[in-house]
Amino acid sequence: MSGDRTLVSRVLDTRRKTSRLSEPLSAEDLVVQSMPDASPTKWHLAHTTWFFERFVLKPLGIAPVDASYDYLFNSYYEAVGKRHPRNKRGLLTRPPLEEVLAYRTAVDARIADLEGSSRLAEVAFALELGKHHEEQHQELILTDIKHLLGCNPLLPAYRPGRPADHASHASPPTAALGWRSFGEGVAAIGARGEGFAFDNERPRHKVYLAPFSMATRLVTCGEYLAFMADRGYERPELWLSEGWAWVQATGKGAPLYWEMENAKAPRIFTLHGEQALVPSEPICHVTYFEADAYARWAGARLPTEAEWEVAAEQSLEARYGPPERRPMAIKEGNFVEDGRLHPAPASTSSKTSGELMQMLGDVWEWTSSAYLPYPGFAPLAGAFGEYNGKFMINQMVLRGGSCATPRDHVRTTYRNFFPTNAEWQFSGIRLARDE
Repeated sequence: MSGDRTLVSRVLDTRRKTSRLSEPLSAEDLVVQSMPDASPTKWHLAHTTWFFERFVLKPLGIAPVDASYDYLFNSYYEAVGKRHPRNKRGLLTRPPLEEVLAYRTAVDARIADLEGSSRLAEVAFALELGKHHEEQHQELILTDIKHLLGCNPLLPAYRPGRPADHASHASPPTAALGWRSFGEGVAAIGARGEGFAFDNERPRHKVYLAPFSMATRLVTCGEYLAFMADRGYERPELWLSEGWAWVQATGKGAPLYWEMENAKAPRIFTLHGEQALVPSEPICHVTYFEADAYARWAGARLPTEAEWEVAAEQSLEARYGPPERRPMAIKEGNFVEDGRLHPAPASTSSKTSGELMQMLGDVWEWTSSAYLPYPGFAPLAGAFGEYNGKFMINQMVLRGGSCATPRDHVRTTYRNFFPTNAEWQFSGIRLARDE
């Protein structure tokens, strides 16, 4: 993955990408917190910097830039001390933005000084983990700022302009929905030995899969409109008990960011501002409850995470060969580097019947699997053990990455996770069914 680039240079390159994501925002945009689950961009810039200072520089005896930051910008690491409450991050008007940016510059300079250091090996793992942690926060910057801007009655754009297929009034055609079958058998899932992976992707282990089939593309906005038109939000038989209670409590009748005032011409808020809804685009910003209800309405179900991983891996192997011979650059799909920042319609030019499309990028795909440890899972030692393990309760697994995910951040083994009512992430639906 790194080629001839050093670990230090890769980390600093990732840090620069984070800073660039904040450039379209005003100082006011950077400090506001729209809800407890979202964080201000300024906090993301500071927290990712704190991570390197706390877990890379401090173990080497390097003094902190400001000791108060250890409290202000700790997220959830109980092992390293107290922290500012998550739901009050938007109150941190001080330190001001210029000091946070100076903090990033100072820590980056200290990271750069590690190049060629005899002590680099002592903190190499923390440095690598910090890079991937920073990439996670790049996506969170975009999802959190989208939520903030979507709360503004002016519906301002994060980045003006429109995706290419929004440029004309004609909607791109919808790719035909097919199904690919997978036979019964025992399969291995989880991270292999080579390359970086989070602890929750390990250990690699075997699972039994009954015969199943997977939809060849993601569920579209047009298909979800049909669910809504069929009174999908009014029929309790389609919903899990908690999901129906959520519908009743929230009064939901459409996904987040949808404007249905004119049912014949629905609108949708995007990072490019409000746009006409494009029926062929993948549905996104749906909760697990909505994804599950739609699947039941469609006469299907959500895939398990094991089914999803096996299907994704077989799909890649058929086109590019086994992992050991596969170029690391192969990460097809719509990711943050593509600049679209919005899910794209599936291609209508597939040459292979049953080819799985959109497995990587566009939207995170809800699975029916609870976020639990793999057999034999062991959390990392020390504070890093809090990174994933302590969240293995009351959450569901999502797979595949999104249009806001860095391209080299996602693997077929990557396990994302969110509560069942989470909707501000780029989360969508792929159907599965029993054979």
